[in-house]
Amino acid sequence: MQRKSKLFLQALKYSIPHLGKCMQKQHLNHYNFADHYYNRIKLKKYHLTKCLQNKPTVSELARNIPSRSFSSKDFLPIKQENEKSLSENMDAFEKVRTKLETQPQEEYEIINAEVKHGGFVYYQEGCCLVRSKDEEADNDNYEVLFNLEELKLDQPFIDCIRVAPDEKYVAAKIRTEDSEASTCIVVKLSDQPVMEASFPNVSSFEWVKDEEEEDVLFYTFQRNLRCHDVYRATFGDNKRNERFYTEKDPSYFVFLYLTKDSRFLTINIMNKTTSEVWLIDGLSPWDPPVLIQKRIHGVLYYVEHRDDELYILTNVGEPTEFKLMRTAADTPAIMNWDLFFTMKRNTKVVDLDMFKDHCVLFLKHSNLLYVNVIGLADDSVRSLKDGKSVPMTIFHKTDSEDLQKKPLLVHVYGAYGMDLKMNFRPERRVLVDDGWILAYCHVRGGGELGLQWHADGRLTKKLNGLADLEACIKTLHGQGFSQPSLTTLTAFSAGGVLVGALCNSNPELLRAVTLEAPFLDVLNTMMDTTLPLTLEELEEWGNPSSDEKHKNYIKRYCPYQNIKPQHYPSIHITAYENDERVPLKGIVNYTEKLKEAITEHAKDAGEGYQAPNVVLDIQPGGNHVIEDSHKKITAQIKFLYEELGLDSTSVFENLKKYLKF
Repeated sequence: MQRKSKLFLQALKYSIPHLGKCMQKQHLNHYNFADHYYNRIKLKKYHLTKCLQNKPTVSELARNIPSRSFSSKDFLPIKQENEKSLSENMDAFEKVRTKLETQPQEEYEIINAEVKHGGFVYYQEGCCLVRSKDEEADNDNYEVLFNLEELKLDQPFIDCIRVAPDEKYVAAKIRTEDSEASTCIVVKLSDQPVMEASFPNVSSFEWVKDEEEEDVLFYTFQRNLRCHDVYRATFGDNKRNERFYTEKDPSYFVFLYLTKDSRFLTINIMNKTTSEVWLIDGLSPWDPPVLIQKRIHGVLYYVEHRDDELYILTNVGEPTEFKLMRTAADTPAIMNWDLFFTMKRNTKVVDLDMFKDHCVLFLKHSNLLYVNVIGLADDSVRSLKDGKSVPMTIFHKTDSEDLQKKPLLVHVYGAYGMDLKMNFRPERRVLVDDGWILAYCHVRGGGELGLQWHADGRLTKKLNGLADLEACIKTLHGQGFSQPSLTTLTAFSAGGVLVGALCNSNPELLRAVTLEAPFLDVLNTMMDTTLPLTLEELEEWGNPSSDEKHKNYIKRYCPYQNIKPQHYPSIHITAYENDERVPLKGIVNYTEKLKEAITEHAKDAGEGYQAPNVVLDIQPGGNHVIEDSHKKITAQIKFLYEELGLDSTSVFENLKKYLKF
């Protein structure tokens, strides 16, 4: 096996570099890719899909890597496998639901990083890294491996765990809620576990074992949010730590990924539209890495391995058209989990991982919820400018009457090709219980419908996302879901661009808005190349410093640039003092300019005019978004209830069940 793999890599060194020439001469799709290079990298239709479509389980949550989905019509598994996998998923899901429904709601906690290796489960318990035997994972019988308090950090937590192949070492990445900086510790597993080493500012890391049975830790070093350097280290009697790769282009970042069979380590060098992968033989980690395919603008790809074959997943070629199943809008039925799992197999619009493993409380009272998914085939949701169908996901109680009088909270993101987060949050559950309608608008610029969905909402197509959001809200009102005076909108980070733009262009659609670490000053930010992410994000927003077309286009939608004297919805903004991703200066400037515009408008509005409230809540810390901040959650809910004139007594009583005040 080892010799066969080495011969394979040697052949790869000579065959793969020629692929670039082929790709530059002609449009490369999966068909001619396989025709020309089948003998060098075998692409099996069934194997490719099956190998790469399996999602990580909860025990693999530590694999925090950027992910995208690329596929082709010809790369579909056979029907029998689909049905078998679906059946297995349903059986597993029923076991999870049965177990969770016996637990009190008050005891629900979101699981931190956890990983299974050998016969053990490794996880965080209190302030400690611990492990327990797999069959005893639900009991309190565990072994303490490391006390996080030794790092002298403020409320540290583990967000990633990796175990060496033979369980001699375990590595864990630790950070705090108020900072994005992470420390990687390496613990030697023995009768008396001891910390062997610690490395600051680590982003991704993986273990491999060389031919001499020595554990080698590969890790990437992050500085000012930029990740360009790759190191490898060994421990014990043969300690060493060396940097062996540095990415020169500041617009790219580097992350490590171990193939699912743990055979090869991939060094992934990416920006928003282009990637390059280098391969390291897990049995010979000291050999120079092998280049799979040099970077070509617009070509993204990932690499997997199984049975001495590489599987390359790429955006080059014809994408699959996803078909979205949906509940009938007039069917007064309970949430149908069978339907949701069928949808899971056919679309990325709804990320059902949230329901399967993290959405305990939705599961416990599924008979109280009704999910209406307005899908691709539905002509009722159309962008007003080009007739594009836009998916939405809507939650509300089944026994709700007169939905037009219910408060509505709309969620949106629409950037970087990332899916809109619909994971379980306690505050979302209590809002639904209190009669709210939750709507998730999967607008262009996000990743729900693949790469083209992202491409249609970036650079000089950003206004498409705004048109989609406007059309979604108008459609909701038109179909009887709430009304403008009861409609609120929420977003974080880059989602703030669309929300801020809508507040400028159609403020009459909204009553109140909550934003967290919002990106509001696109033009000035993208012209400041001293900021850590500006160069990396030129592919998303454009380059206003050197491209006049980009500059003029950004001016058309930039929230800060388009503030004017008019009536605005009330706005609550949560910002973080040392946020490196979205500078506080831009948020403060936006808030001050908005207040000035509101004051100017109020002068001419006449007596009795009630000006909107603008609240800027600056919290300490250097993290970008703190999802579990109780202070932030309660402040936002209080703001929404007060702006809509609703009684918040019951919602805060219910919230106490899930949050420790």
